[in-house]
Amino acid sequence: MKLGLNLGYWQRNADDATESVLAAERLGYDSVWTAEAYGSDVFTPLAWYGARTSRIKLGTSIAQISARPPVTTAMTAMTLDHLTGGRLLLGVGASGPQVVEGWYGQPFARPLARTREYVEIMRKVWRREEPVTSDGDHYPLPLPGGLGKPLKSITHPLRPDIPLYLGAEGPKNVALAAEVGQGWLPLFAFPEKIEEMYGEALSGAEPGFDVAAMVMVLISDDLRAALDVVKTMLTLYIGGMGAKQRNFHADIIGRMGYAEAAEHIQALYLAGRRDEAFRAIPDELADGISLVGPPGRIKERLELWHRSPVTSLLVMGVRDEPSLKLVRDLVLG
Repeated sequence: MKLGLNLGYWQRNADDATESVLAAERLGYDSVWTAEAYGSDVFTPLAWYGARTSRIKLGTSIAQISARPPVTTAMTAMTLDHLTGGRLLLGVGASGPQVVEGWYGQPFARPLARTREYVEIMRKVWRREEPVTSDGDHYPLPLPGGLGKPLKSITHPLRPDIPLYLGAEGPKNVALAAEVGQGWLPLFAFPEKIEEMYGEALSGAEPGFDVAAMVMVLISDDLRAALDVVKTMLTLYIGGMGAKQRNFHADIIGRMGYAEAAEHIQALYLAGRRDEAFRAIPDELADGISLVGPPGRIKERLELWHRSPVTSLLVMGVRDEPSLKLVRDLVLG
């Protein structure tokens, strides 16, 4: 199993994780990942950390496809890959309708078709076999009826096959990741349930396909307090990160076997009863998707992850070098 450090969003001037990234590189972590939602972007922090490191891979988790035309993401990825000596892992995803329509002012319809078309165009840019054209419904190139002509990138990519990961939660999206990508980035992974939930969707993946699960890790002798941190995060995602009619995070919790709880949590949250929504999060759910507690307990629970389809653990919640070292020793032995 490979080990990565997921830093999440860059939030403020004080959130410079360079020391954590340097520590992760010294300790043999395989990768470091950043994120974006509707604040900081995903690429700029990676460029910052990439300039200060030499080995660790640099992943986007995730670059939202509605934030940029596919050629823009392809250009950014190609440039960053060059500057960092071929260390980029490009994770992309559709996000959700609240962000796509509310922040980017773009339609959210047909996310699967848009993602497939997006990936195809990026790969055409990187391969430079011919001027890039697309007759798809979402990103036609050149623009029909205009003065544009097909163009080929003037920059030769360092790698014409930059590793591509998809952030996906639904079975159809996961199947698309297995079909067109080199990896899948699940936000919530319950190791004992992955095979049941996604086994068929992952069946078409090529050998070496990377299931890179984001996992909150909290090393603490106070198990109750650690579980409550995970439950706080779940309260927001289940209750507020999505519209009442369409919340992909609540849907995935439902497919884990907690559909009734997810519906109840969302109803409480949207009614402004957030403390009650927090208390409605089942402890076994919070425990199942995380690694929390004393080191011995975490080591024991890691066996579930090692027996699952997960091939990379992208740990969240640890930043200091002693904790990063402990996690490395627990995960890699």
